[in-house]
Amino acid sequence: MNGQFFQSCGHILITLLLMTVPVVQSGKVLVFPVDGSHWVNMNILVEALHAKGHNVTVIRMADSWYIKEFSPHYTSVTINSPGGFDEEFFETFAFRLMTILREGSTWARLKLEIETWQGTFELTKVECEMIKSMMEDQQLIHSFRDAKYDLLLTDPLLFGGVLLGHFLKLPIVYNIRWTMYNEAHFVIAPSPLSYVPVPMVELSDRMSFFQRVKNIVMYTVTEAMGALLFAPNYDALCERFIGPGVSFLTLVQSADLWLHRVDFVFEFPRPTMPNIVYMGGFQCKPSKPLPQNLEDFVQSSGDHGVIIMSLGTLIGQLPDDVAEAIAEAFAELPQKIIWRYKGKRPSALGNNTLMMDWMPQNDLLGHPKTRAFVAHGGTNGIHEAIYHGVPIIGFGLIFDQPDNLAKMRVRGVANNVDFATVDKHSFLKTVKEVLYDPSYQENMQRLSRLHKDVPVKPLDNAIFWIEFVMRHKGAAHLRTESYKMPWYSYHSLDVILFLLFAVTLIILTIYVVIKYFCCRICLRKTKNKLE
Repeated sequence: MNGQFFQSCGHILITLLLMTVPVVQSGKVLVFPVDGSHWVNMNILVEALHAKGHNVTVIRMADSWYIKEFSPHYTSVTINSPGGFDEEFFETFAFRLMTILREGSTWARLKLEIETWQGTFELTKVECEMIKSMMEDQQLIHSFRDAKYDLLLTDPLLFGGVLLGHFLKLPIVYNIRWTMYNEAHFVIAPSPLSYVPVPMVELSDRMSFFQRVKNIVMYTVTEAMGALLFAPNYDALCERFIGPGVSFLTLVQSADLWLHRVDFVFEFPRPTMPNIVYMGGFQCKPSKPLPQNLEDFVQSSGDHGVIIMSLGTLIGQLPDDVAEAIAEAFAELPQKIIWRYKGKRPSALGNNTLMMDWMPQNDLLGHPKTRAFVAHGGTNGIHEAIYHGVPIIGFGLIFDQPDNLAKMRVRGVANNVDFATVDKHSFLKTVKEVLYDPSYQENMQRLSRLHKDVPVKPLDNAIFWIEFVMRHKGAAHLRTESYKMPWYSYHSLDVILFLLFAVTLIILTIYVVIKYFCCRICLRKTKNKLE
């Protein structure tokens, strides 16, 4: 009797608890992603949304690199226009930048910056043509409207998703770390340059006077380049498809929710905003068993363990002399090496090195025999290394990679290779320091514990907030209206000028009154003397 009573109470309690959990009916989500490595993490959100019962439609370009036309998790819509994210273009571009970086001179560094900006500008021109083609396709736009989507999920590294979302008047959620020319925080959140380092300058949040000077100068250069190179093309699209007086920066800032692909284990502490939700490491997961042949190779390392090396999706090969130097250095180590590499097989490759076109990176990082990770410094790879507690030997070749690795170096979990001067001896010295100095492993294990010690897993948190925006048709209560203010009002320059004018007027008034009374006194004294 008592057993049945408690069982009934248990069922009632479970029912009440389920009733308190917010429920979203099957929603319709339009996804406008960015290709390449950005799609790798966007696809994780797509699969999670599909698993929750939502209908997902993904927009892809005719020259799509990673985004497949057919998937069990989404329906695709192909834009019959190049999107600019072409695999061959990026591999050629990345190799060109590495060649410049290898020169090692100040002029080479300047050329690297110039070519990076030029390449990015060319990408935006192609993208703008794609956006025009998409927006002028009336049949396509009508199909988007008729579908009655609940939300648009996009990566604002490129502008197409932002513009389309506003044109369709949909709530907008970002999967973000970068906009076209700056890190996301700098677009939406207060960013005091005294302790918030500008991306790409490889500074920490503890800057000397001259580092702060450098920080302000580089921020000014970055903003100027964005205003000169990207804003005119994007603003013209806003004028044409949204309305007069609308800037692309205003559209970017007005999204409902920003799912940010970092956390404060990775990022330095800084001001933030209520509609920024941190989901750093949301792609990370426990490792799965390796294929038997790979497991046998790993186990053959004995107590020495293994080192894995991967330079991400954009960098398939290295200059021949660098690849040979790395292979020669690896051959002298007692560890086994697993190297993801698509270039020419180095002649100095040792018997301890297994070269692969692809490897299960997450599963290898989570293997107990993995001792170190030789990486390019992309956000995804760094978060996986943090999750599994594996210290990093960093190359930091292009884009945000050097800055990401600088953050890890400050935390004592990475040691970086100077790509301009790297040879067998310098690379071997760097690898041995990370392998045999226990502080790297200890510090990374500490970061791993901090990263995992959260009330809700990052992916679950991200999906909750996407569904939150769907349930409430947006999240305007979390979004500041400051983006609508002119820049001079945002920085209170008009108030400062008004106060300066008012103070000046008061001082002049006091001066005139004092002068007046002084003159009256002088006149009275003069009059008294004459009498």
